[in-house]
Amino acid sequence: MGGACGYGNLYHQGYGLANAALSTALFNDGASCGQCYLIICDVGRSDMCRPGTAITVSATNFCPPNYNLPNDNGGWCNPPRPHFDMSQPAWLNIGIYQAGIIPIVYQQVKCWKEGGLRFTITGFNYFQLVLVTNMAGSGSIKSMSVKGTNTGWIPMSRNWGANWQSLAGLVGQCLSFAITSNGGQYIVFQDVIPAWWQFGQTYSTWQQFDY
Repeated sequence: MGGACGYGNLYHQGYGLANAALSTALFNDGASCGQCYLIICDVGRSDMCRPGTAITVSATNFCPPNYNLPNDNGGWCNPPRPHFDMSQPAWLNIGIYQAGIIPIVYQQVKCWKEGGLRFTITGFNYFQLVLVTNMAGSGSIKSMSVKGTNTGWIPMSRNWGANWQSLAGLVGQCLSFAITSNGGQYIVFQDVIPAWWQFGQTYSTWQQFDY
């Protein structure tokens, strides 16, 4: 729950139990939030695997480094080591509980979601913080802009995790978003938030990413 991507309640946001915290090498300062990874225990390197199994997890958190320990003995999330700190239910799909840590092979894969993107707006006055959730395709955002009824396109910047910020006076305006995914797909979400929007509300769309 919670975590460095900002998704909050993972059940409500649709990420469920198949999730993981990523090490520094994979987290990419939050740019990897929402990405999906297929993970298989490497049976050639460990007898603590569940052979013939695999699990796809979403990146929902950051596993911080511990520089007091070596990266092969406790400091599993230290750079440059790629590491997934998985939820226990996800872990038990591929590994024996007593192992604690197992060698894996992994690959980033397409995310599949039901419905379209969701936008949650928090902040105040001239500061909008927009959390983007339920993103399919590559699962993560490369760039994002916002447009009000009375403005042109305003570039947004990543504040933290999957939260993007704008320092503009947009209260009382209908909002549109333009997003480029890390897979390179560009979509305009035209007038997806009505002019009477309020901070703290979430707005759903029907549009979704393929890559």
